[in-house]
Amino acid sequence: MSVYHLNRSQPGPLLVKPFLQDIEHGIFSTRAPGRPNPIGMSLVRLLSREGNLLHIANIDTLDGTPLLDIKPYSRRIDCVIGTRDGWQDEVDDTTVAIRGRR
Repeated sequence: MSVYHLNRSQPGPLLVKPFLQDIEHGIFSTRAPGRPNPIGMSLVRLLSREGNLLHIANIDTLDGTPLLDIKPYSRRIDCVIGTRDGWQDEVDDTTVAIRGRR
């Protein structure tokens, strides 16, 4: 898991329409980039390590984005069974498949 500073992001409105639904929701219940606290997180895949250089895949940042921290992901600890996704539970699988391909 990588934690980074969204240094090029500008704060946006506190209510946004997320890409999965055309209804406004509070910014903290979405993954919209214009957040009041410009901190992002990506679940990445470690491809290889050369000394202190990590080769990763699936990071969701722009080139030059400052990295704040790297944390290990443990499916036994981090994958919580029986949780709800709030308003996202209402979004059907077809919409997720189509809009999720952004």
